[in-house]
Amino acid sequence: MSSLTEKDRPIVQLLLNTGTCPRCILRFCCVGSQMLYRHPHKDLMKDLQEFLKDSQEEEDAVCLDVADPPCKRIRLEHREEGADDLNHNGAIPQLPSADDGNAAVESSAGNVCNVCLGVLQEFCEADFIKKVCQKVNSADYQFTSFVFSVSLPPQLSVRETLVQVTISLLFRNLGLPLPKDDIVQLKEAYKWIIHPQLSEELGVPADGKSLFEVSVVFAHPETDEECHFLATACPDCFKPAKNKQSVFTRMAVIKALEKIKEEDFLKHFPCPPSSPKNLCDALEIQCNNGAVFVAGRYNKYSRNLPQTPWIIDGERKLESSVEELISEHLMAEFKADSFNFSSSGREDVDVRTLGNGRPFAIELVNPRRIHFSAEEMKRLQQAINDSSDKIQVRDLQLVTRSAIGRMKEGEEEKTKTYSALIWTDKAIQREDIAFLDDIKELKLDQKTPLRVLHRRPLAVRCRLIHTMKSEYIDEHHFRLHLKTQAGTYIKEFVHGDFGRTKPNIGSLLNRTADILELDVESVDVDWPPALAD
Repeated sequence: MSSLTEKDRPIVQLLLNTGTCPRCILRFCCVGSQMLYRHPHKDLMKDLQEFLKDSQEEEDAVCLDVADPPCKRIRLEHREEGADDLNHNGAIPQLPSADDGNAAVESSAGNVCNVCLGVLQEFCEADFIKKVCQKVNSADYQFTSFVFSVSLPPQLSVRETLVQVTISLLFRNLGLPLPKDDIVQLKEAYKWIIHPQLSEELGVPADGKSLFEVSVVFAHPETDEECHFLATACPDCFKPAKNKQSVFTRMAVIKALEKIKEEDFLKHFPCPPSSPKNLCDALEIQCNNGAVFVAGRYNKYSRNLPQTPWIIDGERKLESSVEELISEHLMAEFKADSFNFSSSGREDVDVRTLGNGRPFAIELVNPRRIHFSAEEMKRLQQAINDSSDKIQVRDLQLVTRSAIGRMKEGEEEKTKTYSALIWTDKAIQREDIAFLDDIKELKLDQKTPLRVLHRRPLAVRCRLIHTMKSEYIDEHHFRLHLKTQAGTYIKEFVHGDFGRTKPNIGSLLNRTADILELDVESVDVDWPPALAD
């Protein structure tokens, strides 16, 4: 095995003798050849046996040719006789002789690896690969590449550290320079083995930037408690988290292992670790597609339709919403798990949105289908429009996550145009409202309206009415067209909200005023791009 050198022989001898699988042995010898890890398990065992045999023959030849000084093996055995008696905790096992090599290999071949707990053994074989691919194919996802992720039991970090400590103690005992500690990580080695097999079976390449993720979650109940002592030794490393089922996360365990003293660590475990009885369990094989984003503009023609589901104290007030009328079609076509709806502002339940409509975006979470042509999106838009007379959508299109930010950029600097039907208690004539047309850039101080105080913080917001144009109807009614800064509360500007908005139409006209109808006529956000009909 050309990747191994004489300095690796003590590591190979030690780990083979203590139940470590050949791929983990390569990891601890810092072998970085991906192809080597893909060799069959039996072939690697044979190669390691040949490596030890060749090393032994070379050493024996040196012993025969040179009488003085004694050969390296004699020097090592002499050192071992005088070494400290490290027993059980912190014990250094004797290196097996050449005669013991076959027994060590046979023992290691039949055992569950004492380091990876079987991850680099059974779970690299074709049967498991087929099981993963069957799960992927049955989930019916669209994908052109994949990224593979693996979740390992946290106690594997404890066992890896224990082997590294064992190797360091052995080399110190033999008077040899300490080996490099930049071992190949288990996840990395596993992906080296798995990626080409999954690629061949699925027919698509592995790509670290792919939005389609295939993940495997491993667990090993037999050894779950091996990292629990760390919570006593390093309590600061283990903090409960809302989204974690256990405090013993991989990162918390690694952090604790970095802090604990070697002598304290060795009090809790045999050195090196023993082989377990059982393999790891592949608890979950999961697939997940990155979110897809759909944007467009909607018109709302009903005065009895909220933008989002209207639920108060757990009770639903109205049967549908703009969000639901649009999303139900998208969810069905994209076969997504869930969605998140956002828009450029919102209108009240009794307010219509006319003109070019209001920009909106929907994030579709974990969609099975992700590829839609422009023609298919057009048909989807038509299906939404045919399903209800309360809303219509236009410019429906796929967008990127980053593009959605443009909908929110400078939202309060944008302008919106409204049409309000206003009632006054005292009779009015055309000349009584004509002066409103001449008012430009009217500054308002708006205290948070009483109607939204339950969901908005109390504050005074400065807003601008850019222009107004009045349209006389009769002695008690007129229509007012307004162009305002986004975020202006129009209803409160009309009736004053008990003096919380100053000035207001009532104070400007010196009479009581109220709003009967309100329409949004335009939302001046140039996104998403308009599409040809």
